[in-house]
Amino acid sequence: MKTYEHVYDILSRSPDFVTGESLAKSLGVSRTAIWKAIQTLQEQGIDITSVRKKGYYLENGDILLPQDISKQLNIPVYFNPDSNSTQIDAKHGMEKNNSTPALYLASSQKAAKGRFERHFFASPQGGIYMSIHLKPNCHFEELPPYTMMVAAAIVKAIHRLTGINTEIKWVNDIYLSNKKMAGILTEAISSIESGRITDVIIGVGLNFSISDFPEELANKATSLFTSEKPSITRNQLISEIWKLFLTIPTSDLFKVYKEKSFVLDKQVTFEQAGRIYTGVAKEIGDKGQLLVLTDDGQEKWLTAGEVSLTSW
Repeated sequence: MKTYEHVYDILSRSPDFVTGESLAKSLGVSRTAIWKAIQTLQEQGIDITSVRKKGYYLENGDILLPQDISKQLNIPVYFNPDSNSTQIDAKHGMEKNNSTPALYLASSQKAAKGRFERHFFASPQGGIYMSIHLKPNCHFEELPPYTMMVAAAIVKAIHRLTGINTEIKWVNDIYLSNKKMAGILTEAISSIESGRITDVIIGVGLNFSISDFPEELANKATSLFTSEKPSITRNQLISEIWKLFLTIPTSDLFKVYKEKSFVLDKQVTFEQAGRIYTGVAKEIGDKGQLLVLTDDGQEKWLTAGEVSLTSW
């Protein structure tokens, strides 16, 4: 780790001020190096109080520590501080034949996109932007419901670490207090020769500690933590999400997904083949399909790729 990362690690674990002399002695560097490290952290949005003769105290904020996350998950983690999109970063890793599973991480994104190529807001500070690259090597019909699995892992990880209850809007959005907090994008790459899905890249954008939403999103989006100091770090949440995703059986994650879905038994409106339908969401299939009983008595199984819910 770099000096500023070591300094952050020490300050984040301390309940009180830590002197510059103590930091320098612990890390075997000069006081000037500590001062520069503090400046670097502050430039990254970390709120650090400096008091003469008392030292430094971490008030708020965190930095991403890919090496720590990698140790927790036992998989490679690639951090790009200047990322356009972690989905693109993962595709570049795929082209380089990087080992899998591998996690691609960024503190922000310049060209963030969700489903249907829609642009989404990526805050320069306080967000989690990441993509995991997997190699399932199976036929499409054998593909696990990855989007649902990641959604379930997110809500379970948040509750386990903070006690906060979040919900899932079919099929790929995480909501908190009726506002969107996170979104998931899953892309699959297939082989023309074999017809098998060779690679899957699952992207996650999560508002962790953000308060500066654009005016047009203020009533639609929210953050896991808003004005209060986060009780956990982004590193802890990232590690917990993927630990659950990689270790919990698919059937158990699917159960969590259904339990946390707020669409089931609700009135929904959706568009299919250019026609608007309304009905009640009744069931979620094991591949992520949504069964809707329409107002005119039809049973329609909806797939994520063909429809977009317009109300619920």
